[in-house]
Amino acid sequence: MKLLKCTAIILHLFFAIAIMASQSYAEPETLLLTIILRHDQSKTLDQINEHLENTGFWKEFPPEGVEIVNWHIVMGIGHVITLKVPPAQLRTVNLAIEKNAWGAFRSEFYPTYNFIPMWQTIKEKNKKE
Repeated sequence: MKLLKCTAIILHLFFAIAIMASQSYAEPETLLLTIILRHDQSKTLDQINEHLENTGFWKEFPPEGVEIVNWHIVMGIGHVITLKVPPAQLRTVNLAIEKNAWGAFRSEFYPTYNFIPMWQTIKEKNKKE
């Protein structure tokens, strides 16, 4: 009888772990993407802005279906933009930068995730200790 109970418990845990694993590996609806647009320092700000106007950057960025999470100007670097991007739109974001921002900026792309929930959990755990 004990063996039967142990087997049932093990099978239950196995299926629960399998379900959790399949959910964690499912393609997310969106991903966070941080883009750094480093100013071309051989150009003046007026030249950079003129380039962005001429290429249609302000009309084309971000592409439809992509959400801006935040957009910061970092002095001495340029723009740091975090987007919420459906995975199918990743190429569209890349093309929007290549077609409209190159020549004014050097671009860098970084997949990103929000660490704040984990940080809050760690902080709460350390308060209790």
